[in-house]
Amino acid sequence: MPQRMPPVMLSADEREQLESLSRSRSMSAALVQRAKIVLACAEGTPNSQVAEQLGIHKATVGLWRRRFGERRIAGLYDELRPGKPRTIDDERVAELIYTTLHKRPSKGATHWSTRELAVETGISKTSVQRYLSLFGVQPHRTESFKLSTDPFFVDKLRDVVGLYLNPPDNALVVCVDEKSQCQALERTQPMLPMGLGYVEGVTHDYKRHGTTTLFAALDVLTGAVLSTCKPRHRHQEFLSFLREIDKVVPDHLEVHAIVDNYRTHKHPKVNAWLAAHPRWHLHFVPTYSSWLNLVERFFALITDKAIRRGSFQSVKDLIAKIDCFVQQYNKHCKPFIWTATADSIIQKLERLCRRINGTAH
Repeated sequence: MPQRMPPVMLSADEREQLESLSRSRSMSAALVQRAKIVLACAEGTPNSQVAEQLGIHKATVGLWRRRFGERRIAGLYDELRPGKPRTIDDERVAELIYTTLHKRPSKGATHWSTRELAVETGISKTSVQRYLSLFGVQPHRTESFKLSTDPFFVDKLRDVVGLYLNPPDNALVVCVDEKSQCQALERTQPMLPMGLGYVEGVTHDYKRHGTTTLFAALDVLTGAVLSTCKPRHRHQEFLSFLREIDKVVPDHLEVHAIVDNYRTHKHPKVNAWLAAHPRWHLHFVPTYSSWLNLVERFFALITDKAIRRGSFQSVKDLIAKIDCFVQQYNKHCKPFIWTATADSIIQKLERLCRRINGTAH
């Protein structure tokens, strides 16, 4: 009759660590299983019964029981396995990264490709790709940015962000803007429908049927949109749209409208109308800061969902489809939640300025 092995002795700290490992969903399944093996053995359960409970071979239980007895919890982790020695030393890797960041290709190109870097450094293309990915260097990509030159940038930023994060009582906050030059483009051939294994196909050429300007006002509280299309975007059209908003807003509410610095928004006739309607207050975003106006997010949605891939036989057709999209959108609209504080935005811009000046740490 085989001799029964004594139970594994665990300290309180070891038991706590093993129980944590056995419940983990982020550690490897093998490590979780080994922790369960040791915990079962610590209860005095024979190896054969532990193997039956966990659905593994008896020899596996014996292996990890022995490894734990020799090296405790550290013995449950996989050992580093020997592999092929490195053929690219640290100096060559440093040269690759320096070349990518601080030099330009000799052929007049603006940025490196992996093949050009491979030729320049003598490192294989696959190794170049692997090291660039490891260090997070992406010479094929760019990110656009534009810093505001508005001398009152901070004041305007705090004003607009304050309306988003802490809107005034008994007031309606709306983001107002116009999307000009919405083109009624008709594809010259029918679209090819999407199918299994291939995407929707559209012709690259089209017929132009004219343009329209989409005026929109986004209610910051509810996300609902009031919109209208007009043939032009002069101060007359902007003033007409303000009157449309004024008609639908209850008389007891103040109106705080966030707008950009387009010159028609500051026209003398617009200012005169605002003076005659004291409940209206315009808040201008800083120059080159259209991202502060939440209605731009709605413009991105309608462009992506209704305009860019559409085919319109006339401007009237385009306007009808825009109106249809807005009606459906308002049935299930949700507000865009602004979370960034003015201080956090200023800190981010400060980091960007340090990068531009080369003083970032």
